[in-house]
Order: sequence, then C-alpha cells, then structure tokens
Amino acid sequence: MNRIFCRTYQKVMKFSAMFMPWREPVLIEGEDSVLELPEILVDKKLQRVLIVTDANLVRIGLLEPLLRGLEREGVKYTLFDKTVPNPTVDNVEEALKMYKDNLCEALVAFGGGSPIDCAKVVAARLARPKKPIAKMKGLLKIRKKTVSFFAVPTTAGTGSEATIIAVISDPADKAKYPIIDHVLMPDYAILDPELTINLPKNHTATTGMDALTHAVEAYIGKANTKKTADLALEAVELVFEYLPKAYADGSDIFARQQMLKASYCAGLAFTRAYVGYVHALAHCLGGFYDTPHGLANAVLLPHVLKAYGHHAEKPLARLYDAAGLQGETEPAKKAKTFIAAIERLSKRLEIPETIKDIKDEDIPLMAERAAAEANPLYPVPCIFTAKELERFYHQVKG
Repeated sequence: MNRIFCRTYQKVMKFSAMFMPWREPVLIEGEDSVLELPEILVDKKLQRVLIVTDANLVRIGLLEPLLRGLEREGVKYTLFDKTVPNPTVDNVEEALKMYKDNLCEALVAFGGGSPIDCAKVVAARLARPKKPIAKMKGLLKIRKKTVSFFAVPTTAGTGSEATIIAVISDPADKAKYPIIDHVLMPDYAILDPELTINLPKNHTATTGMDALTHAVEAYIGKANTKKTADLALEAVELVFEYLPKAYADGSDIFARQQMLKASYCAGLAFTRAYVGYVHALAHCLGGFYDTPHGLANAVLLPHVLKAYGHHAEKPLARLYDAAGLQGETEPAKKAKTFIAAIERLSKRLEIPETIKDIKDEDIPLMAERAAAEANPLYPVPCIFTAKELERFYHQVKG
C-alpha cells in the first residue's frame, strides 16, 4: 500500500479524533470492589443480566461472591460460560441467543480479554441486529447506542475494560479481526485485585506483557495526545516495577492492583492512539493457530521494535526513562537498552522466544492479513509492506 496514502489517512484520522465522542468508563477499584456491582445494577433498575465468562472461572468458583451478591439484591442472572480463548463468532451468537431468551437488560463481562471482547460483540449485535459480525469488521461500523455494559477483568493485560475495540475470531476462515467503535466502551470498569490472585504464573506473565505491548505501541505511534502519552508512560513504569513482583508472588495484592492499573492505563492509551504491527501480526497467529494473544505479543515485540530502527529511537529513549533504566544518555543507546530490557523481562518471566506452530506455507497469507489490518489504520513509526512483514514470522518461528 502506498506510504503517502497511509500517512495522509493517519493524519486525517488524528484530526478527526478530536471531534469524536471519547469517554471513559466509571472506574471502581480496590479489594472486593466487585461486590459493589449488584448495588449499582439495582440503582440503575437493571433486574436481569447476562454474565459472559468462561468455564474455568466458573469451575474455580471465582464468580461465587458476585453471584451471591446478585441473589441478595434480587437481580436475576443468566450465565454464559462457553467463551473460548480468542472468542469466536459462534460464541457471540450463542450468548446473544441466551440474552434474548432470558429477557436480559444488561451485560456483565467477567474474565480476561476473551469474555470482555465476546460481550462487546454481543452488545454490538444487539445494537445492530440485522448486521452480521463480519460486516462490523474495522472502524465505526456500529454507531448506535448499546445496552448497559459492565466489565470485570480477572487478568491484568488486555485492557479491554477501557477500550473501544473487540477482537473476534472466525475459525472457518482462519480470521481474527478487530471491531472498533466508541459505543463498545464499557459503562463501568471494576478493577478488583482479589480476582487476579489465583491467576497462573504463565498467564500473569503473558497478560502483563500484553499490557506492556499496548503501552509501547501506543506511545511510539504517531497518533498520541498528551493524555495518551502520559497514560502509556505510567503503564510502562508500573509494568516494569510490578509485573516481576506479581509473577514471583501471586498473592502480592498491591502488585496485583498496580498491574490492573497498568492494564487499564495502557487500554485507555491505545484505544485512542492505536497499536501497531506487533498486534496485527499477533492477531493472525491467533486466527491461524489459536496462539494466546499475550504470548504472541511478547515474542514479537522486540523484533518489531528493532526493525523500526531510528524511526522509533526518540520515543523508545523516553520509555527507557519511564522503565527506570539508568546508565545511558544517548537516545540510540537508550532505545537499544530498552529493547534489551524487554527481552530480559520476558526471559525472567519464562516466556518462550519462539512460536513453534508457525508453518512456512502460512506465512505469506498471514503477512498479507497483518498488512491489511495495519495499513493504513495504525500510525506506526515506519510503514512495512506485507512482504516486509513476513520476516517477523520467520524470526519467531520455532
């Protein structure tokens, strides 16, 4: 795709963004904050809700305090617990049917990015009942108010509770694509660190690196505002300080709270400033091989940052400072040291350096799809063609 066209499109989008209806969710945070949700629903006169979650969270009993609270307040709930990692169009349609069959009035997403994204697309389908999910792909295809939506994240990484983006998979086409619209921003985001205490170490690691990737890609892109830049810097600072602590001691409630805050800040940053090629490449890995999104981001991030070279040197140097790194003064050395620090962090978190599922014959098509997602939408430091994107899959192939 023509680079001049891409840059022109991105400048127009950045200018247009100043007039778009940006908002943030009402933020409820702190230990046991999830227990406030039943009273909020009652105050809003919402008596029937669909809870979108996954089977594992139900199995370990993580929802029980919330469900007991709903019962005490007389709020009827229907549980959809079939969300899979990289939620699918089938997940959405099944949950949508349950919402309608049980005369629900609001959506509660309880879980990681997958349940929250699934619930967002259910909301989109309710707002646009005649529009199939495939027709919602891309930017501003909904543009109609959705039902009341409450997001309760149980991982610290996706930031989906603070974004206007949902990512959905269509296994039939091996496709995974974003749906982006302001109406997808949750009304409430509830950050309760108690819900992340039992998160497995590998999930703590990869979701934390997902948050870092959001912050880094938002910050180094060309669509930043003063606010998104500040949010991204705060997220990077929090991740470098508290992700190793949350990984080493999952019961460290303060570290867990700070990681939820990092994820939230990064989500707010990238929902306006966008992400970049790391995400576009990672989405294709999810679509083809069901690769966990945080893992794909963590593996790809250093390779893409190195390839940007001098185009990302100055913002990466500022991220070096935010990460608390010391010893370098020249921007080029700061940038290289920051990338090396990301690699060290991944190694400390025992994240693999490669993705073994990648097949050579799939790489050209994945690169084409990644380029189609990123160009011209993502305001990246420098623009790569589909052919140039192939190298990253070869670099991380096991």
